[in-house]
Amino acid sequence: MEKMKLAIRNFRYKGVIVIVLVFMLISLILLVELYGIQFNYTTKKLDFLPEERIVTKSEACSSLKKDTLVLWNSDEPGAGDIFSQFTVIFDDMKVGRDCVDLATEKLPDFEDYTVIVLLLSDLTPVGEGIISICDWVYGGGNLYLPLTLETNPYSSVVDAKLGIVDCGESYYPVDNIYVFPDFMVGGGESFGIPDGFDSARTLQLSQDGVTVYAATSEVDGVPLIWKKVYGDGVFVAANIGVYDKAFRGFYAASYSLLTDVCVYPVINGSAFYLDDFPSQIPDGNSEYIERDYSTTIRDFYINIWWPDMMNLADKYGMKYTGLAIECYDNAVDGTINATPDTGTFLNFGNMLLRKGGEIGYHGYNHQPLCFDNCDYKGIYEYKTWESYAAMKTAFDELESFCDELFPDVEMAVYVPPSNLLSKEGREFLIKEYPQIKTLSGIYFPDAQLDFALVQEFDAAKNGVVDQPRIISGCDINDFMKIAAISELNLHFVNDHFTHPDDALDPERGAELGWETMKAKFNEFLSWLYGSAPSLRNLTGSELSAAVQRFVAVAPECETYDDKMIITLDNFYDEAQLFVRFNTKIPDTVSGGTLTHLTGDLYLLVADKQTVTVSFK
Repeated sequence: MEKMKLAIRNFRYKGVIVIVLVFMLISLILLVELYGIQFNYTTKKLDFLPEERIVTKSEACSSLKKDTLVLWNSDEPGAGDIFSQFTVIFDDMKVGRDCVDLATEKLPDFEDYTVIVLLLSDLTPVGEGIISICDWVYGGGNLYLPLTLETNPYSSVVDAKLGIVDCGESYYPVDNIYVFPDFMVGGGESFGIPDGFDSARTLQLSQDGVTVYAATSEVDGVPLIWKKVYGDGVFVAANIGVYDKAFRGFYAASYSLLTDVCVYPVINGSAFYLDDFPSQIPDGNSEYIERDYSTTIRDFYINIWWPDMMNLADKYGMKYTGLAIECYDNAVDGTINATPDTGTFLNFGNMLLRKGGEIGYHGYNHQPLCFDNCDYKGIYEYKTWESYAAMKTAFDELESFCDELFPDVEMAVYVPPSNLLSKEGREFLIKEYPQIKTLSGIYFPDAQLDFALVQEFDAAKNGVVDQPRIISGCDINDFMKIAAISELNLHFVNDHFTHPDDALDPERGAELGWETMKAKFNEFLSWLYGSAPSLRNLTGSELSAAVQRFVAVAPECETYDDKMIITLDNFYDEAQLFVRFNTKIPDTVSGGTLTHLTGDLYLLVADKQTVTVSFK
């Protein structure tokens, strides 16, 4: 034994052995990291509702108390499109209402309503009834005028009561909107409006009883949203003149200014999708990557792009939802030729999952689930699938591939390549892959192809959730910034997607260089989370679970001098709501928690079906 100890002490290569053992340990750790880690991803902030507790939007809205009267005129140019936009706004805010088309119906008795919405540019169909409506406001009613008014004798009846002291004959170009602090989440700055036009009345307001919430500029701008106290009631007017989907949140926030307290449900969630990730890394070089880093695409993805994206996730608490794609061949006949780099898939996928992220389906290849009845009109060079069986063979391969690499990982999200999904493709997914509970397309219409997956936030009885992505990329332009603040104030949601190859594509900002793109993305994230620190970071599935609860819940509010009682129909385990206290100051809360957002606006998280808020 003593001889053995002496031999060990005198062994010349002890240091080498230690180094070898260290390297072996590191290699073992890497192998476990790459191949052997089994994660438990069953714990979620939110899970999907049980099927028996799913409530559709139409079912939830059917139980609402109808205390708002909407007057509109289907004969007005563009009235149908505007009415459709406000229908979604009011449905999502759970505003119970009666709608009267003055093109075919007479002005009804309105004394029992709390709010009247004049969804009209021309007040002529209201006639002399506008005088009675103004008297009703003076007695304590609330009147909302969301459309830019035409100047005529009937609008002149309202103008003075709205606080307008001077109104020019010309219209003012709205290419910018300054949101005053304390009005909207994310406000306190200007937002550019792409393709702005002469859409606002050129007017000046009195200082007496008037509060301006948005204007074309911070100082001396044309008022775009304001409130005027009139007797015991209030007028709220919007003078933007733009009624696109991207502006819904401005109209929702304006509506919330009317009554003593306004309560409406929100989603409260922020999701970030990584399309085509994990996937095969393209071979070769990129002009812009080689210019800035003198490296290959592969090395850029592994050593620069992904570490940067992980650092951003750490900084802001983001949870990525990656959309796996196995290969980029063009086979649509059911032939499986993929030979993916499983090591890269595992490495990227495991790191994403370890950070609390999620993996969903994108496709076996990048061919949308469309048959030959879909015409790409030369916009895309995609093929169509030769048969149902071919489509199923390919998707089965993707499912098996993901199950093999990420066992025990629940995959419930599908995002279609290029956001294209045929009616038949949707039916195929729902029938053949019941684990898919989220279909995520885009929020804004694509007029080029009628089978683009354009969605509203909605939930179906079969458990499938429509969850549109709203904005994309790293170079957030003016339109996307408008859409972002709008959706923060309608749904309290951010839904974003990007691709690893954005840094390679000049149409998505590659000429700027990744460092500039990353800085722009960081600037947006800083604004988002600085404006809305209460916004929950969720995966795609968790956000869809939040959508189910948002769609189902129907609040009913009773307001008294000293308190308000909110009863939540279809309550399950939680509800997220915006509450604007226009004339009250909240004190104590039972049944939930209140978090101040901005000005008089609060986030209410209800953990009971009945919430009571006392007033100071």
